[in-house]
Amino acid sequence: MDIATVVGLVLAFGLIVWSILLGGDLSGFIDLPSVAIVLGGTFGAMLVNFPLPRILGVVKVIKKTVLFAVEDPDAVIAKLVRYAERARREGMLALEEDSENEPDAFLRKGLRLAVDGTDPQLLEKILETDVAQIESRHAEGSSILSTGGTFAPAFGMIGTLVGLVNMLSSLEDPTQIGAGMATALITTFYGAVLANAFFLPMAGKLEMRSKEEMLVKQMIIDGIMAIQSGDSPRIVEEKLKSFLSPTLRRKLDESKEKAA
Repeated sequence: MDIATVVGLVLAFGLIVWSILLGGDLSGFIDLPSVAIVLGGTFGAMLVNFPLPRILGVVKVIKKTVLFAVEDPDAVIAKLVRYAERARREGMLALEEDSENEPDAFLRKGLRLAVDGTDPQLLEKILETDVAQIESRHAEGSSILSTGGTFAPAFGMIGTLVGLVNMLSSLEDPTQIGAGMATALITTFYGAVLANAFFLPMAGKLEMRSKEEMLVKQMIIDGIMAIQSGDSPRIVEEKLKSFLSPTLRRKLDESKEKAA
């Protein structure tokens, strides 16, 4: 689980509620017409913008953002170097058992194709196509969340206009002015909070997670290609380390020295 995402959401909404309670009554910030305008309008506009299955799939996108953990690049490098050592000693067919037991589905597929003797260019193309499709799905999920972050404040402003119209149309009845002003202000508040505490941060986190996952998958592709071509374990390791930042490379080298 991504603790930072959970903590961030709790802090964002929790501190807003806390600040409201410090200055007044939380019930004053609960207005059902405002909720209907912002949530209903945002959801309706997203239905117009995206097909229904994509909207329903946004729950999976959010779940992936919160619960999904990208494998540590260091662990991926160590695993691929281990496979390279075995293939160097015993040949590619020796990896057949590993290709069946490997828990990572993408790496498992690549190993199977390599063990089956798939042409290197075809192997690379198949894996690259898989990566492109995964990246496309991630981009779509991020786009849905970003779109929600765009529509929510807009419908907050629409609610403000509705509230102002209602207020101005009932100036002769002072008892209605407060309700109209509340709807006018609270809808803007709802839209801003929904966009800036949920939709946009979640879209940004999904985009970051996608980049991390794509980096790991590209490492796997290069590692499998190097193993299939017969590169030594040291060469495989150096190729994969080039994906890491200098800081991560130093940490990897230091951990290897300590292990030795």
